[in-house]
Formats: sequence, C-alpha cells, structure tokens
Amino acid sequence: MPNPLPYKRVLLKMSGEVLMGDQEFGLDPVTVQRVASDIKDVRDTGIEVCVVVGAGNIFRGVSGAANGMDRTTADYMGMLGIAINALALQNALEQLGVPTRVQSALRMDAICEPYIRRKAMRHMEKGRVVIFSAGTGNPYFTSDTTAALRASEMDCDALFKATKVDGVYSADPKKDKNAERFGTISYMDVLTKDLKVMDATAISLARENNVPIVVFSILEDGNFKNVMAGEAACTVVSD
Repeated sequence: MPNPLPYKRVLLKMSGEVLMGDQEFGLDPVTVQRVASDIKDVRDTGIEVCVVVGAGNIFRGVSGAANGMDRTTADYMGMLGIAINALALQNALEQLGVPTRVQSALRMDAICEPYIRRKAMRHMEKGRVVIFSAGTGNPYFTSDTTAALRASEMDCDALFKATKVDGVYSADPKKDKNAERFGTISYMDVLTKDLKVMDATAISLARENNVPIVVFSILEDGNFKNVMAGEAACTVVSD
C-alpha cells in the first residue's frame, strides 16, 4: 500500500506502564491489543515500524538498586521484564495478522532472534514489525537510550515517544494547571530545562544523529497514526 504520510521508517518507544492499562502491575490484555492495533494501522499505510518497550510495569532496575539490590543485577532483571512485554506485544500483533519479529540484545534463542542490524532492516523492508528487546544488553542504560540507539542504527525518520500526556510541558500538567505545552522544542532546551522527556543520554544520542523525537499520548485509540498525519497534539523535539 502506498504511504501517504511523511515517513518511511519510524521507531515507537513506549513505557511498560502504558501496557498496564488501569492495573497497578503487569499486563492488561485489552490495552496490549489496542496498542497493537494502533501499530497495525501505521504499518498498513506502508510505513516500516520498529518498537522499543520498557519494563516499568514489571520491574525497574533503578528502583531495585534504590532498595539495596546490586544495580547490575537489577538492570538485567529489567531486561528480562522487557522481553516479557516484547513477547506479549508480538503475540497481540500476530493475532491481528501482522508478521512480527522480536530481536534481543541478550541471547534468548528459544524465544527470539539475536539483535542483528542488517536482519532487522530486512525484516522491516518486508513489512514485518520488529520489536527490540532486552535494552542495549548492558546495565546502566535505559530503554529510552535503547530507543535512541536503535532509531539511529535503523536510519529511522523519527522516534515516536508514546506517553500518557500529549507532549512536552513546561511543568507537570497534572500538578500545574498553568503548564504550557510546547509545539516544538530543541534538544538543548529539553536538557537545560531538565524537562524529563527522556534521559539525557537518549536526548544527546538523538541529537548527535539528527533523529527527531515526537512526544504524544498513546492513550487515545489511533493516536499513533493521527500524530503522524498531523491530526493530533504532540511536541517535536529537534534542532
């Protein structure tokens, strides 16, 4: 199908919390299926899609370390949580008829492929969605940094950061009713204002490789495609 939108290949980054729905922990099957449907809608336009998901709905390495756990061990546990989310999303996509591959930075040969850049690109060229699992495979790096790294490696036109709010605000909009949403903002302003869009390493990596970051809300059905078409609120982080 011809692609009517101004992108050829994109990376979707979502937190693990998105997949919880209204639950306090774990995976909400209805939410996972809805997110998969949103990804399918974009993929069906002819855009090549890859995905990075976090593990905050299962385990956070930083939180584990804060509670006295060895940070390296805690981060590896978080990578395993990411693998669980990746497999759940793969299953939901394939139930919708979308061919999907999970590639892991940690070897898990019984359940997914190892991460190989050229193979991932070939999958997307064939219309498959690729989900990158287990972070970078290294402790001390977040899933946000993984997203910026993979978006750079895959030559993506943009990194779409799916959140629970419709863009980047000057303050927390849930706490400050006067918070201003930015339509566009520079990478440097995000860093100097400490706006917490993504961690500083991720922002710097995206900036170095000229990957725009589009921050939008994933809570509304179809918003992934709507933002691409310029029909929904978002913030674009670029130079």
